[in-house]
Amino acid sequence: MPPYAFFQKEYVPLPEAKIGIMTHAFHYGTACFEGIRGNWNPDDEQLYIFRGREHYKRLVNSCKLLKIELPYSIDELCQMTVDLVRKSEYKEDVYIRPLAYKSTEAFGVRLHDLDDDLLIIVTTFGPYLDVTKGIKCTTSSWRRIDDNMIPPRGKICGLYVNNAFAKTEAVEAGAAEGIMLTSDDYVSEGSGENIFIVNDSRLITPTVNDRILLGITRETVMQLAKDELGIETLERRVDRSELYMAEECFLTGTAAHITPVVAIDNRKIGTGNIGKITGDLQKLYFDVEFGRNRKYIQWCTPVY
Repeated sequence: MPPYAFFQKEYVPLPEAKIGIMTHAFHYGTACFEGIRGNWNPDDEQLYIFRGREHYKRLVNSCKLLKIELPYSIDELCQMTVDLVRKSEYKEDVYIRPLAYKSTEAFGVRLHDLDDDLLIIVTTFGPYLDVTKGIKCTTSSWRRIDDNMIPPRGKICGLYVNNAFAKTEAVEAGAAEGIMLTSDDYVSEGSGENIFIVNDSRLITPTVNDRILLGITRETVMQLAKDELGIETLERRVDRSELYMAEECFLTGTAAHITPVVAIDNRKIGTGNIGKITGDLQKLYFDVEFGRNRKYIQWCTPVY
């Protein structure tokens, strides 16, 4: 059975879900999205959707920025997603992509006088970055967009060209990921991840004022660090030079999970291996998102 998509208010086989080439969002980036993990737990024979409610709350907020009206409640969006994944009969890790967009087939730069629509895709999704050995990063020559240009706290499709510049520049330079700085040269985030450093057994991460997306994995890591490891997180401005002197560094995101960073700009981070706190957080996080840690099972929505 082929995977399904929710498209134009019904469930259809994924190959049949197609937009017209004049669709406004396709030309102008007038859309917003989320990425949600579904994790297969073979011991439970269950697929758990991780923190779907929080993702949909963020999608609704992104829609506010783009003047997109969704005719669904968050409860309805969560149930639609469960129904879609179940209908597609996946029994492996999946990636779920809701996308709200300006669906009118028309030219003209604007947000007003356009129709709104929602689609949801579910598909398989392999490792995004190497979480087992760690990755090398570069600081990007591309600066993070300011809030008064396109608000980075929204997952707005057009904004991600900024991220794509940073990602490709890093890969072509032999690294796995680029770290973007703000216009005033403070650390912001990766092309698709938030960033943390570890110093003196404490987590440090940039603030929302440093043009970051308020990541759901970021928030999860801060809570797990406090509750399970007794480690507080300091949210503050981070200088580029602090990255080089950090004891540990890692990236967080739905796609990236918790990805250790072992080198930045050809400078070894810490010992050049996965640090202890990073490793402890990785284990905690994977146990939680796969439904193995029952203390946090409320974050996991079963599909079957």
